[in-house]
Amino acid sequence: MGTFFSSSIGKKFVMSLSGLFLVIFLLVHLSINALLLVPDGGEMFNNAAHFMALPLIKYGLQPVLFVGFIVHIFYATMLTSINNKARGSVKYAGGNNTKDVMWASKNMYVLGITVAAFMAVHLCDYWVPLQITGNVESTTLHGTEMHDTYALVNAAFSQCWRVALYVVGALGLSLHLTHGFWSAFQTLGASNSLWRKRWTVIGTIFAWVVGVSFSLIAILQHFFYQA
Repeated sequence: MGTFFSSSIGKKFVMSLSGLFLVIFLLVHLSINALLLVPDGGEMFNNAAHFMALPLIKYGLQPVLFVGFIVHIFYATMLTSINNKARGSVKYAGGNNTKDVMWASKNMYVLGITVAAFMAVHLCDYWVPLQITGNVESTTLHGTEMHDTYALVNAAFSQCWRVALYVVGALGLSLHLTHGFWSAFQTLGASNSLWRKRWTVIGTIFAWVVGVSFSLIAILQHFFYQA
């Protein structure tokens, strides 16, 4: 078992599993963010954000999620380093002009760094004030006092540069997923000549639905939901 996880295939296996785990997080995150567009003054979004701050989530699932990110980044870095050493001065599959190879597949690590940088900014803007400093206004819904997370996000999206950053990060995530989604299933053995094409189509659709949805939420918040 130790030999498997120290091999190139084992490293790809772990990276694929951690990547699919993070895909589940993306779906949950997108579902909650979609509540920003409900015209109720942020009530549903605040309730969802309050639920995600419960001890079971905060001290149980959040650390697991954090470990998932670290594992994914660690193995991606390791595999990129191994591949670069193996190629030496030879560019990946003949360079970025190689036919039949998606641009995203040749730039996964760069895209990953872009997404990671965006996540770092995202955590500083929202997670730190909500989970660490507590420097957020409060609101009371149905007798329960909670952070006014909606006001925090709404204020952030009132700034054009933050919306632009969010859109860039979301689209970078889309490009990362266009390759990562189908590649994960292929690594896990759930792919063949037929399903490779299907996973590619499904992954591309999924990737752009996620990226465009996150982008639209930020843009709509900026133009139509400001107080």
